[in-house]
Formats: sequence, C-alpha cells, structure tokens
Amino acid sequence: MVQKINLTVQRRAILEVVKEADDHPTAADIIQRLREKGFSFAYGTVYNSLRYLADVELIRELKLGEAVSRYDARTEEHQHIVCTVCGKVEEVLVDIPTEWLAQIAEQTKYSINQPHIVMEGMCEQCTTK
Repeated sequence: MVQKINLTVQRRAILEVVKEADDHPTAADIIQRLREKGFSFAYGTVYNSLRYLADVELIRELKLGEAVSRYDARTEEHQHIVCTVCGKVEEVLVDIPTEWLAQIAEQTKYSINQPHIVMEGMCEQCTTK
C-alpha cells in the first residue's frame, strides 16, 4: 500500500527551504530562513514537520555526532564529511566499497541496510587560514 503524503502549507514551505539549502541546515537555521521568507511558524510546527518529512522520506535527518540534527533534501544513499574547525558539512558521493560492508557484516553479524559513514577533517577554507 502506498502511503499518501500530506503536504500542508507549513510542510511544503519547510521542504522548500531544505531543498534550497546547500549546507545541511539545522532546525534553527530552517526557522530563520522561513522568517526571512515571511513565515512565522511555531517551533513545534517546524520540528513536527521535519519529523514528518523525514518519516515519509522526502528529506533525511542527519545525526553527525553533533548535539543537533541537520537536514538534507538528497535522500539517496551518500556519505558526509564534517569540518572539525568550522562545522561545515558536505556530501561525499563516493560509493562505500562492497568489500567493506561484507567484512563489517561478517565481523559484527549485522545485516547492514543503511550504511552511512561520517568523515571528519578540515575544509579547504580552514586549512588555508
């Protein structure tokens, strides 16, 4: 059975902000960008809408070792790299080697269904400072 997606005005506006972003925004970033567009949704509405949009897989919630989640409109499988100096998050579009996944599954006895690797390093801007 196909799940019907209910995109309210609020959800549609939030989805648009996440799709326009190239920096994997936090909920606070999204709220600020909504205000800049003239919207004034309650915090609870934004958080609930982000949860809904992630649940129906229109966006991805990223937990990258930070205290707060970030959101990504790119829902296909990919990895991320985080700058340990400025906190910038970028997408890594290199496939995880299947041999790694097989070795990890064999060692841990897990059936891996959503592999996600978060790399850390220093971005080009922070390196050249």
